Order: sequence, then C-alpha cells, then structure tokens
Amino acid sequence: MKNKILAILRNRWFKFSVAALLYLLFVIWLGSYWLLIGMVIIYDLYISKKVRWAFWKPKEKASGRKKVVLEWVDAIIFAVVAATIIRLFFIEAYTIPTSSMEKTMMVGDYLFVSKVAYGPKVPNTPIAFPLVHHTLPLTKSTPSYVEWIKRPYRRLAGFGEVKRNDIVVFNFPEGDTVVADHQEQSYYYLCKMLGRDRIVNSYQLLVRPVDKRENYIKRCVGIPGDSILIVHGQVYVNGVKQDSFFRMQHNYYVQTTGGTLSPRILDEMKIPKADRKSQGNFYEIPFTAENLQAAVKRLKNIKSISRKEVKDPSLHNGYIFPFAKGNEWTEDSYGPIWIPKKGATVELNAEVLPFYERIISVYERHKLEQKDGKIFIDGEESHSYTFGMDYYWMMGDNRHNSLDSRFWGFVPEDHVVGRAAFVWLSLSPDKSFPTNVRWDRVFRFVH
Repeated sequence: MKNKILAILRNRWFKFSVAALLYLLFVIWLGSYWLLIGMVIIYDLYISKKVRWAFWKPKEKASGRKKVVLEWVDAIIFAVVAATIIRLFFIEAYTIPTSSMEKTMMVGDYLFVSKVAYGPKVPNTPIAFPLVHHTLPLTKSTPSYVEWIKRPYRRLAGFGEVKRNDIVVFNFPEGDTVVADHQEQSYYYLCKMLGRDRIVNSYQLLVRPVDKRENYIKRCVGIPGDSILIVHGQVYVNGVKQDSFFRMQHNYYVQTTGGTLSPRILDEMKIPKADRKSQGNFYEIPFTAENLQAAVKRLKNIKSISRKEVKDPSLHNGYIFPFAKGNEWTEDSYGPIWIPKKGATVELNAEVLPFYERIISVYERHKLEQKDGKIFIDGEESHSYTFGMDYYWMMGDNRHNSLDSRFWGFVPEDHVVGRAAFVWLSLSPDKSFPTNVRWDRVFRFVH
C-alpha cells in the first residue's frame, strides 16, 4: 500500500494535476485570466519537457563543484520567487521603528502582517527589485522600482474587512512626496515649518506611488461613516466612549521630591530610555494604567503626578488636521469629524472643503480649484461631492507620541496593506544581545 502511494506521488501526471489545480485557483483569485497561458508552461515542465526552462544549466550532467554551484543557483532562484509571491499576496515581515503603538507594539518588535486578512493589493508598480520596499539596498534614494507599467488600484478577495480596533499596516498617506535627506519626516510638515520654496530649492525630492510609500502601523479607531470626537484625550466613536485598551498609554507629568526616578524600576516597567524626558526634578513619561499604579506604589520620591493634556493649538503650529485657518483643535481636544464612506455625498463649501480637499485632489485624482468663492471639480462648478473610496481613521495607542490621523487626516482604502498578525521576535533597543530579547513577546499573536 505504501509503495502504491509513493508511486502515485511520483507520477508525473499526478504532479502536473496538483500544480495545474493550484495555479488555476491562483489565476481565478487574481482575476487575470490571460495568465492561463501559464498552463502550457506547467504542462511542459511536468509532461512534454520540450523547452529547456532552466537555461542556466548545462545540457550535460554536471558533477563536483559545478554541480554544487548549480544546486545553489536553483535553490536561490526558487527561494526568491517563492518569497516574492508570499510577500506580495500572503504575509510580509515588518519591524516596529517608533514608539507610536507602545505598549501594544514595541520598538524592536518583528512581526508578520497578514495581507489576506483584507485581501492583498495588486502592485501598482509590478516591475521592482525583489524583497525590498522602495529603495535599492546600499543606496539612500535610488528607487527599487520602475514605473514603465502602472496598474490602477485593485484588491483581491480576502477573509474580511477592516474593523474598529484592528491593528493595521498601511502606506503613509502623506508619503507621496519625500525629502531624500529627511525621509522620516513628512514633506508637507517640512513645507509648513520651513517654507515650500526652501524645501523644493534646497533638497532632493522623491515622488512615490501608493504601494511604495512608507509603511505605518496604527490602530483603526474609526471605519467609513463613523464620527470621531476627542474630549480631554478620551476618544468617542459615534458618541460612544472608546474602550481603554490594556496597553494603551498617555504621557504624564511627574515631579519628584528631589533626585531622579529609579532607572531600575523604569526598566522593569519597560519604559524605553528614549521616552524618559526630564528637566531637573520634572519628568514627562508615558504610562499605561498598569504602569501608573506601579509607579505610584514603587517610586517613593514622587511629589506629584498628573496626566498631560494638550490644550494650546499653537503648540503644533497649525499642523493639526484639517489645516484650516482658525482651527483650534488639539490632539486631546478634537472633532467632531466624519469619516468618508464610498458612495456617500457631502455638500461642499469653504468651511467643509479643508476636510476633503486632499481626498478630492490627491487620493481620488480630480482637478480641484477655487475661484471667486466658488468650487470647481474637473472644470465644473460643484456644490457637492460623492466619495469614490472608503476611508479610515488611524491612531496610535501611545496617544501623546503618535503621528496619526489627527495630524494628517484620513487613510484611503487603497493605502491599506494588511493586519498585524504575529510577533515572532522582539528586541529591546536599550540592551545588547542576548539580554535584549524580550522573551515574553516572542511568538505572540497581535490583538
């Protein structure tokens, strides 16, 4: 019986049938039926064997060192092709670079992002160097892709849709233009701070398609059609108070009776050294609810502790979304704001336009103009606008240390990459190997 099963598994027609079925299902999923021509190649690989597809191999059977080299070439080609397909359509590795999601996601976390959770995007720029994002290795600004072929936004079928409180990876909405020497900062923020003419004339600018923009990770606070309001740092969704997540944190002002706060205790509470701001006996430190209780009990030299609340809009120099004149919103006192939904229509006027002008002109690519107090879209006077995509509201769990939708607005559906699924490694930036491994976070599902 065992020999019969082995014989079936080794049979070329069985191998062809399995490969053809898998390929057919993949083509149906992609919806690109012209790829069915690939069935001819699969037939030849397993059955007819008329074409020498492995053209790099000699016709004569190799031996010795040459055979080893060819085996390595085969293995590398297979690994690159397989890894590229997996990365494009199924899962992608991602590293947490900033503290915006602490303590839910921590700096130094290595995780896998599920692209099938919401359905993978078909690449806008399909011709690209494999296994890298937007820049070639060992270069600072050389694109890893070419735009000879550009494809419109299309998303394949997935297991579900973005839900409230999902931890989502997405392409940075303001990442369409990047300053080569300051890629970690928003081009639009730099223009506001330094002036657009200075930025354009003094720095190299990089323009990137949607799929090659920087990846961000945040929690989806609002889905299409929701209304968001923030009062004293507390988020309300459709008038309902948002649940406080176990690891969510806010900044607190701490005054000591003298001396410094214990570095050992702060280390045990996993507060990164980079987040411990101090001046004399005054500190600004992010605490979760759990860490706050521990700090009050364990830090004996605390004189006072109070939660930070940003009340002065001038602290952000007009960099709170929307960027309308006279906007008095802050990161802790914000809204209400409505999240656009595909097919929904809003009236357009001078007060409403700042909320949606980037959607109209950049994300949905219409020509938007204002003349004599009137609004023109694609050359026609418009009093309303119907949205062509769904949009989302993303915020970091580290509420006072997160560059999120409060600062740059809505996330379009075509920017959504996938859902954070699984942390496979976590390394503390404040320690050296092997003590930097955070074993309690290794092989942990993301919630």
